[in-house]
Amino acid sequence: MNGGEKGASAPIDPAPRATLVIFGATGNLTARLLIPSILNLRTDGRLADDFRIIGIGRDPGGDDLLRHRLDATIAREGAGAWCGLRDRVCYLSGDFTNDTVYETLAAHLTGNVAFYLATAPEFFGEIADRLGDAGLLVEGNGYRRLIVEKPFGRDLASARDLNRRLLARANESQIYRIDHFLGKETVRNIMVTRFANVLLEAVWNNRFIDHVQITAAEKVSVGTRGKFYDATGAMRDMVPNHLFQLLAMVAMEPPNGFDADAVRDEKARVLRAVRGPRSDEVDLNAVRGRYRAAYGDMEADYLSEADVASGSRTETFAALKLGIDNWRWAGVPFYLRTGKALSARDTEIVVTFKHVPFSMFRDTDVSAIAPNRLTIQVQPDEGMSFELQFKRPGEAVDVTSSSLDFRYGDHFGITGRTGYETLLYDVLIGDQTLFQRADMIEAGWAAVQPILEHWSAQGTPEDYLTGSSGPMSADAMMARDGRAWHELGRRG
Repeated sequence: MNGGEKGASAPIDPAPRATLVIFGATGNLTARLLIPSILNLRTDGRLADDFRIIGIGRDPGGDDLLRHRLDATIAREGAGAWCGLRDRVCYLSGDFTNDTVYETLAAHLTGNVAFYLATAPEFFGEIADRLGDAGLLVEGNGYRRLIVEKPFGRDLASARDLNRRLLARANESQIYRIDHFLGKETVRNIMVTRFANVLLEAVWNNRFIDHVQITAAEKVSVGTRGKFYDATGAMRDMVPNHLFQLLAMVAMEPPNGFDADAVRDEKARVLRAVRGPRSDEVDLNAVRGRYRAAYGDMEADYLSEADVASGSRTETFAALKLGIDNWRWAGVPFYLRTGKALSARDTEIVVTFKHVPFSMFRDTDVSAIAPNRLTIQVQPDEGMSFELQFKRPGEAVDVTSSSLDFRYGDHFGITGRTGYETLLYDVLIGDQTLFQRADMIEAGWAAVQPILEHWSAQGTPEDYLTGSSGPMSADAMMARDGRAWHELGRRG
């Protein structure tokens, strides 16, 4: 992890020469996120001048097909970097379940190669098998690395099966399970905030922390992703990967260093200690919802979205209460929620500290004294705020809240970043710190497996209105514990 002072970044060496092979190169992920991230890396001087891209897709055509399609997606600010890369973008047309594609690909590869699986998840194992059969994952005169997009399975059994197939073809050191949330500056800063500030680390435990909330809310509906989403749902799409990775960053023990093995060992220990609701606790400690149109709203009901099955029982909102069975976090609940078509786009971690002893405020309306709260804003408007209590001017002891705020945009001017830049660069230099291991993936699925089984066996999601904060039972789950969700879209 690189840093600097007063907004200046420490110089970073460019990654060694490499070829990035993208399976599914004509898809949305490549145009919308991967290529813009690569252009940002070129602008920053973090790619070798002879970096190459080979795209593989089913659409018939040659190099110009992919180049012309990407031309239309390049923003004006990235045009210069694209001009320097465009001639080194190649395209191979073919079915990547056919051995011919891999025979043709082999003739184009020398030196360092990273294979990016930007395809539907059902092809991950198939592509790994065929790369292995073709000998393309054997490391000799250069590295061979495999980048796998989420979802990593759809339950514990399928996650184990996918890991088995991948590890039969490549070593764990070659596999990069990518989660773009972990490339966000605020997420990467969590460890620095915790471990570089003695005041925070001293109170980062169950003696001082009342509870933790982790939220990933989206304002948009499912839109054109109905086919994928209806087979996945909010729980599978977000909780065992995105939200559990944020939980691990918050709850992990201090590692011995920032090398990949040390960090991932501590994150894995936390994930193995996560205690989700048992089957008989699911109805109390897990909530699923499904959006429907508010009166007069032009948004569609989920069941009316394109490619959503008639009578679908897929949830578009999920919330759950978890515990962590270790000494640091015993008794501290972690509340997670995620959903579509909500009132705000808001990904955040809210750490609420315990109330102060009230004996000294016996003559004061203590209900007005809020606890201290640290809010880590992941997106949008990345930053952090710490809420403290102060006395209003006057004779009476009248307490009010105010926040100490930090925003990345104010201090460093970072704009136009996708979160993939750091992760792609780390793949190219061989740093696995921000990538999940097989045991971490399986621990996440194990924690939510009882919920998935319970939901599969009975009931339907509770309706909530588009533009709201989710189903009422999510609020009731918090109210039973004497708590409330942090307001969506509130900064600090």
